[in-house]
Amino acid sequence: MLSLIDQGVSRTREAAGLGRPRLRFVLPPSLPEELAVDVASRLRAAAKAADVEVAWIEAPLDREFSPIQQHRADAALGWLTAKGEDAPAALEVMSLGQLEPDLWLSPTHPAAPGGVIGLDELAGLEVIHGPRRLRPVTYDAWLAVLRAVNPRFEFTDTPFRRSLPMSLALAAAEGRPIAVLTGPLRAVGDWPGSAEPDPAVESTGMVRAQIEGSPLIATAVLVWSGDLPRLLQQVLFDTADSIVF
Repeated sequence: MLSLIDQGVSRTREAAGLGRPRLRFVLPPSLPEELAVDVASRLRAAAKAADVEVAWIEAPLDREFSPIQQHRADAALGWLTAKGEDAPAALEVMSLGQLEPDLWLSPTHPAAPGGVIGLDELAGLEVIHGPRRLRPVTYDAWLAVLRAVNPRFEFTDTPFRRSLPMSLALAAAEGRPIAVLTGPLRAVGDWPGSAEPDPAVESTGMVRAQIEGSPLIATAVLVWSGDLPRLLQQVLFDTADSIVF
């Protein structure tokens, strides 16, 4: 209720010319760093050109984009995961592109030399991914994809939430077949191959692999409330139009 009152007061002040328009924008945790930086910098530039103030909010987003629907935020960078999936009717959406995760395997795994593993084989492994609270939308969607192959499948949450090298080191030290799955990370089809070195993780000995057919994907989207003032919506349109990946 306080948030709704604050929003109403802000819009009244803006309409009366008493303050700069303000856009409350959600950036969820565990976004790909390159995507988050790109969107944030472009949004900041578009907002500056329109004399709009941006208030940044770091918070997880659910499938319903609840912070926006509950008027605790105006817009967000989030995910849609199902083919043809739509955001709630009260929201506007612009797609930025499809991303897929990286998968890492032990170098002794049979799929490691070729760098490609099938979904059915992956569903039979222990897979470190999560925790769910940081990326609930993609976590639930990808869990459903793997459970369609293996109904008993469960992710193993890493104790090192934001450190891929630590997660890979943990998996490498286990001495048994364990895979490490990241969140959405790179454009679908833009896969560097297992031979490309990664200084942050090469010391673990784990090998980057591709999941055959790219079955785990997420569409990055800008989402905002349909009742935003036209100026704020234009800032978001300009931001989305300038992003290419």
